[in-house]
Amino acid sequence: MHEQSATGPHHTTMTERGSFALARCTCGWTGPARRSRDRARADAEEHLTTTKTADAGETRAARP
Repeated sequence: MHEQSATGPHHTTMTERGSFALARCTCGWTGPARRSRDRARADAEEHLTTTKTADAGETRAARP
């Protein structure tokens, strides 16, 4: 798998292993295995929200 930097674009996908679902991101992040698909989706959404906030903070800090 091609790994992107933590500040690059984030794209999440859902993966199922048996009765468990987990979220993965192109940055290399992997959420915990969940029995609930809805909770795994929420983990992915939380990751995207967190990284967008962090990436925006880094962008603002870089500007004079």
